[in-house]
Amino acid sequence: MRMLVLGAGLQGSACAFDLLRNPDVERVVLADVRIGALPAFLQPYAGSRLVTTELDVRNHDAVRALMRESTAVCSAIPYYFNFPLAQLAVECGVHFTDLGGNTEIVLQQKGLEADAEAKGVSIVPDTGLAPGMVNILAQYGISQLDTTSTVKLFVGGLPQNPEPPLNYQIVYSLEGVVDYYTTESLVVRDGRRATLPALSEVEHVQFPEPVGTLEAFHTAGGLSTMAFRYDGKIPNMEYKTLRYPGHARIMEAIRDLGLLSLDPVDVKGQSVVPRDVFVKVAGEKLRKPGGKDLVALRVVVTGIKDGAPAERAWQMVARYDEKNGLTAMMQTTGFTLSITSQLQATGVIRPGVHTPDECVPADKYLAMLAERGVVVEAMQ
Repeated sequence: MRMLVLGAGLQGSACAFDLLRNPDVERVVLADVRIGALPAFLQPYAGSRLVTTELDVRNHDAVRALMRESTAVCSAIPYYFNFPLAQLAVECGVHFTDLGGNTEIVLQQKGLEADAEAKGVSIVPDTGLAPGMVNILAQYGISQLDTTSTVKLFVGGLPQNPEPPLNYQIVYSLEGVVDYYTTESLVVRDGRRATLPALSEVEHVQFPEPVGTLEAFHTAGGLSTMAFRYDGKIPNMEYKTLRYPGHARIMEAIRDLGLLSLDPVDVKGQSVVPRDVFVKVAGEKLRKPGGKDLVALRVVVTGIKDGAPAERAWQMVARYDEKNGLTAMMQTTGFTLSITSQLQATGVIRPGVHTPDECVPADKYLAMLAERGVVVEAMQ
């Protein structure tokens, strides 16, 4: 297998690391518009099976050249590049997977189904933590019940040692977090798609100590296309983000004061976008060099099995990898991207365009995660 990873940031680097641990992967090309110093966990592979190269993905000829030398492509770059990259992958006859995060773009990628099948390749968008891991688990639960009444997904990337006032640290992109806090959440209520305000319907979820009590609230993106697949079929489906208690109300106040607005305002004769100021100022406070993170996850599916009420539920708490210097978010997101790509390259995933819940075999996926030290436990 010859693998191409687009994006040398946290998730792309974690994906490349995981690919390189598979001896069947002959080569990994790690491409980005700028390649800086490799993280320590990748340095042992440099110059042998790991090749780095500068690439602007807007240069389609350069992208084609790299894709044609690859078995599969993993995209860990911003979501707005994913549709044209998926088109190029189909054209070049190479498997493609990405971290997704924008349901409209995923629906566009679905339009490549016939061409992907004809080329014998698979396109798998939305392959991260949420969407991604949680959707695979949700489908696993749905498949084990005769009928499903409720699907609830909870995920949060959190600091192991929270500090006030927000008890939060940046684990990927503050811009992305702010988007989630200001975009309506797509849910299924009473059997039909609906939207709810971000940060609404706060509830508490109990995890084993030392994590303890977390709060959950609506944010966008986690259900992704499952809200369309199960519209009219499952009464209630929702995704909520997990944070330490009190976070949602503080962020709601900041949002409602207009400090997350994208509309420019005049400040002493200068045009200023409030969100840009917030991201800059708060971002510097929320970056915690050396701060260790965790990822908390719970998926609960309820319904009927053999005529009786039944529930299928899973839980995970992943923590910073001290040995390799990988954050919990890198392990849960970057490794999921890598695993999916390997399943594509080995023919486990059929040709066409599928989201992870439609094509990733849950048993195999969970076993591969466990081999990497990321353990998702079934709840009794």
